[in-house]
Amino acid sequence: MDPSTEESQTKEMDIRSLSSSHGHTHSDRYVHKVGLPPKQNLFKEFKETLKETFFADDPLRPFKDQPRSRKFILGIQTIFPILQWGRSYNLKKLRGDIIAGLTIASLCIPQDIGYAKLANLDPQYGLYSSFVPPLIYAFMGSSRDIAIGPVAVVSLLLGTMLQNELDPTKNKEEYLRLAFTATFFAGITQATLGLLRYSGTFFHKFQKKSWGFLIDFLSHAAIVGFMGGAAITISLQQLKGFLGIKKFTKKPDIISVMNSVVKSAHHGWNWQTIVIGASFLSFLLFAKYIGKKNKKFFWVPAIAPLISVILSTFFVFITRADKQDVQIVRYIEKGINPPSVNQIYFSGEYLLKGFRIGVVAGMIGLTEAIAIGRTFASMKDYQLDGNKEMVALGAMNVVGSMTSCYVATGSFSRSAVNYMAGCETAVSNIIMSIVVFLTLEFITPLFKYTPNAILAAIIISAVIGLIDIPAAILIWKIDKFDFVACMGAFFGVVFSSVEIGLLIAVSISFAKILLQVTRPRTAILGKVPRTTVYRNIQQYPEATKVPGVLIVRVDSAIYFSNSNYIKERILRWLEDEEEQLKEACKTTVQFLIVEMSPVTDIDTSGIHALEELHRSLQKRDIQLILANPGPVVIDKLHASDFANLIGENKIFLTVADAVSSCTPKLVDQQV
Repeated sequence: MDPSTEESQTKEMDIRSLSSSHGHTHSDRYVHKVGLPPKQNLFKEFKETLKETFFADDPLRPFKDQPRSRKFILGIQTIFPILQWGRSYNLKKLRGDIIAGLTIASLCIPQDIGYAKLANLDPQYGLYSSFVPPLIYAFMGSSRDIAIGPVAVVSLLLGTMLQNELDPTKNKEEYLRLAFTATFFAGITQATLGLLRYSGTFFHKFQKKSWGFLIDFLSHAAIVGFMGGAAITISLQQLKGFLGIKKFTKKPDIISVMNSVVKSAHHGWNWQTIVIGASFLSFLLFAKYIGKKNKKFFWVPAIAPLISVILSTFFVFITRADKQDVQIVRYIEKGINPPSVNQIYFSGEYLLKGFRIGVVAGMIGLTEAIAIGRTFASMKDYQLDGNKEMVALGAMNVVGSMTSCYVATGSFSRSAVNYMAGCETAVSNIIMSIVVFLTLEFITPLFKYTPNAILAAIIISAVIGLIDIPAAILIWKIDKFDFVACMGAFFGVVFSSVEIGLLIAVSISFAKILLQVTRPRTAILGKVPRTTVYRNIQQYPEATKVPGVLIVRVDSAIYFSNSNYIKERILRWLEDEEEQLKEACKTTVQFLIVEMSPVTDIDTSGIHALEELHRSLQKRDIQLILANPGPVVIDKLHASDFANLIGENKIFLTVADAVSSCTPKLVDQQV
């Protein structure tokens, strides 16, 4: 027999067997057509789009079909959730909240004094920020476990950005006013986002949502790196108080700090201060170890900072170590928060600066609070309303800015202690606030001899937990590009500043999004044996290609940013396939099927790219076939007349239907 005749018969048998393998011949197989969605009213479609964008959680659902009086009550409860859960409050819950509130108060008081120094503010402003904001949050927040107050990262960020605008020592009054202005706009930003219900996706680890335009570009990897870098920077800043250095650099980067430390080594270090700092840092770390080792002793690391402050203050007082150049707090203003609404800049050159700083600080504070709230909510199996959280956080910072507070948010260390102490509701924040009130009224003079070294030790021990090495290792294993974002944010903070680190984190995360959008994945599909299912041949090596047919799946919406790439990538797949077939002397490609199930949308550039693809295939005598376009896509294909261009009989519901329509034609052509 002639070899060419034998080869022709073999190809014919392959094609006929393929046709019969689907269980039906082309004549008796019912092929479902792709449904064209009914035309919608333009106004209605626009309204639905806006609703899904800004009100995806349908916040007005509880108000549906309710009488006016009930709607009013529901509205008040929406703003003040305490009116809802407060009806079931009892003495048992109060006992748990009192214990938790007292415990977190013992932790927050020494921390707040130190965090105020991070923001370059007097110590009392840290305590002020743990008095008013927690009270507001208790009435408006929806989390049972979150503990409110200043936090290290936001304090450092705020202090660094404010210091770039004003010198905190030379322009103390203007600096303080700018801090209140930034706090005001931080609250406005948070509350506005809550009112707009603007939500998206956020880092996967805590199963959270992201809130706001900036946070949409902060991946979990970037946050891990940013927080780790901030922890290093905060710890380095504490070397001034820890070593007793008087002249210290104002730059936050590691090179400047270490240079300042080394230069002060011969005459600037104070050995008494170092002994105090090292001793109590060891004690605090040991207390943390005990708390982690046995959860029954969670209260040990919680009260350790307060014990350290009491003991170190007493030691300095009886030994008069301050006479030996041991730096002390000296004075904390007594009394509760004075009003500061008249100090906020509502006009002038500092208005825009305060707005810019407030937006960034508000976003970071919001991110941390939502993350913490959702983490503990999932542990206790209850739902946290992110929108209410944003409004509550915004309201407390707006009120806080008018009562001498700087940006407050949820603290992970305090919230963890609050949770472990058995808190039942947000009343624990009220108890903490009452203790801070009593401290401001009666106890602040006792902090006069508190050494700065102990505050440095407390802050160092608190921020060490922000360095999450296991998370960084996991990021490396999962996604190398994410690891680059993580390290970029980390080194940006450590070697430059918090703002640069944040900018790098956003930039790298944004670059990743752009890369994924402009260079989407495509795949060659093959038929899984003994099924009518078509899958990626790289994932399923047993899947076989269909002779004479190339099936390509596009794993993205087709927009102006990627349409040309998708067209060229499909043609490259085609060229590679034809070269392989030519070398193997097999049937050339006569049909190109584009699987469009993952294609959620297409724009005019995308349709234009399909038209160019169709023309290129026509020149090669190859037919273009589409499989399973979604409702938005098929509607636009018909609106643009592309469906008529390739023929409606070339658009199928499934890849199996598309292949089934090709096989008889292949058989006829071979015969």
